[in-house]
Amino acid sequence: MNYSQAEEYLHSFIDYERFPGIPYATRDYGLRHVEELLHQLGEPHLAAKTVHVAGTKGKGSTAAMIAQVLSLSGYRTGLYTSPHLHNLRERIRLDGNLISPSEFAALVVELKPYFEAINAIAVSQSPERSEGEAKQPLTFFEALTAVAFVYFRQEKADFQVLEVGLGGRLDATNVAKPEVCVITPISLEHTQVLGDSLEKIAYEKAGIIKPGSFVVLSPQPEEVAAVINDVCRQREASLVQVGKDITWRRLAGDFHQQSFVVQGKMGTHYLTIPLLGDYQIENAATAVAALELLASLGFSITADNIAQGLARVEWPGRFQILRHKPIVLVDGAHSVASAKRLVENIKAYFNYDRFFLIIGISCDKDISGIVKELVSLSAQVTVTRSTHPRAASPLALAAEFARWGIKPRVTDAVAQALSQTLSMAKERDLICVTGSLFVVAEALDYAAEFQISEVKSL
Repeated sequence: MNYSQAEEYLHSFIDYERFPGIPYATRDYGLRHVEELLHQLGEPHLAAKTVHVAGTKGKGSTAAMIAQVLSLSGYRTGLYTSPHLHNLRERIRLDGNLISPSEFAALVVELKPYFEAINAIAVSQSPERSEGEAKQPLTFFEALTAVAFVYFRQEKADFQVLEVGLGGRLDATNVAKPEVCVITPISLEHTQVLGDSLEKIAYEKAGIIKPGSFVVLSPQPEEVAAVINDVCRQREASLVQVGKDITWRRLAGDFHQQSFVVQGKMGTHYLTIPLLGDYQIENAATAVAALELLASLGFSITADNIAQGLARVEWPGRFQILRHKPIVLVDGAHSVASAKRLVENIKAYFNYDRFFLIIGISCDKDISGIVKELVSLSAQVTVTRSTHPRAASPLALAAEFARWGIKPRVTDAVAQALSQTLSMAKERDLICVTGSLFVVAEALDYAAEFQISEVKSL
């Protein structure tokens, strides 16, 4: 089995990332089948120390920051994130390096008999099936998570930084036993699965909090903070709140980096990150809080490690400038809250003559809410779609903009949308590609193929 065949095999599993709207979190859903698989594999999820990151916004960036600092502190560090921009292997990294195609394929071959044994039990109607045996087939994400755990154990990782895929309580990553749990900003998302209120969603995210654990909480709406505080009290978990226990202040910035100061519980950190957007400073403060907690637990992480690690972090596709004349900006904002922050940061960072918006959104997102936030930019709009199965119809997006008196151009491909917009834009204009990481990924592919990028990828 080669890499392509291994990827195709995993995609033969139930894949809620590609086909949304399936209520996996039904009353009888649990992680027993995942736990049984990992038990048969020798508990690989317990081989490394764990930092577990949940939330709606910023969890990938925060996880990448923590992993980078841990690597620079001398710890062999695995990073597991989702989704990916270009290649499935981006989700599984060791000290910043992607798992190789051959390693990926070899692990899938090794784990395939275990996957199929679990799935055979799940579909069996035999009365001999014991009460404790798995009753659900593995999903694509659950199988991939097992691959990541086994890879990190095989490579003798000291730490694994795990980004939750969806929710927290029933996510495949929630079998780990974290040293520190991190919850980044929470907003309404996946309401058909996680619940139709911030309180319900917060409870699902708080599912990663283990009894007696240490928890870092990013700034949150009051109702979210109340839920997390209650869960911490119930589980006797120690809570550090960013914005209260840990504070930050921006110092300066340009189109390449921004500097800021974080007042932590263990000292003052003067820091620089090569990521733009005020929310990345908030994410960095959250990462510092988690790293300070690890240091307080006896791990060798210094202030210099934190500063050097954050200065080197890479996380493309989030408020990333590809070109300056005209400005081409890509940002994977895919929620109402993210769209609002995108608008705020565009207004704070840029002066321009005309604004061009290229947007494609996944069909399971709050399309009307996202459009409502973006119309204030008074843009010339092109609606498009990615090649991902979850992509919403451009005509559906056009109808939402029409409600605001905007008649957008309609294209069926991101490359076409970007090519057409670049042909119209002048040097002092701004083009923003947003609405989905899948759309951003295709914009990055176009930029690389046609060499429109003038600056190093962040």
